[in-house]
Amino acid sequence: MPDLLWNEVENFFDPNLMGALPDLWVPDASVEDWQAVFDLIRSSRWVWEYVEGDTVRPLPAAVEVLPRPVDAESVVLRVRPVPAVTAIFWPMSATEIDFDVDLRELQGQVGVNILCDFVCVLGRLLGKPVFMAAEGQYGSPVLRFDPAADRVVLLADSIDG
Repeated sequence: MPDLLWNEVENFFDPNLMGALPDLWVPDASVEDWQAVFDLIRSSRWVWEYVEGDTVRPLPAAVEVLPRPVDAESVVLRVRPVPAVTAIFWPMSATEIDFDVDLRELQGQVGVNILCDFVCVLGRLLGKPVFMAAEGQYGSPVLRFDPAADRVVLLADSIDG
């Protein structure tokens, strides 16, 4: 059985209500956690691209990327866990793993399952919760990977449109 059912979470996957790129994060992270994510990305069959400024580069070790000096070029790590879905990681802080997904790519039960599977992989790897909130609503998560339950759970009942 899927972690979440489309009819229960449809509003949380609506780009008009949540913003096209909701915020996802793993709190209380470390450089070692980032390295575990980098190693997972390198060892998976996922397509990925690491960009510093405007230049595509090989994915370095996390210790080379973090912490980011304030005046450093921006970095982004785009990961495609499946061909039509992109997760966009923002290695800006050693203490938190931040990323976005595009809800327009995650529609219907298939989209919910893809997001849950990806979030579960990250949460299990790190043994930590992974939260999702509407774009710009960082303090109000609506979904969470719960390590104790080993699944994604709802934290909110609905979003009024």
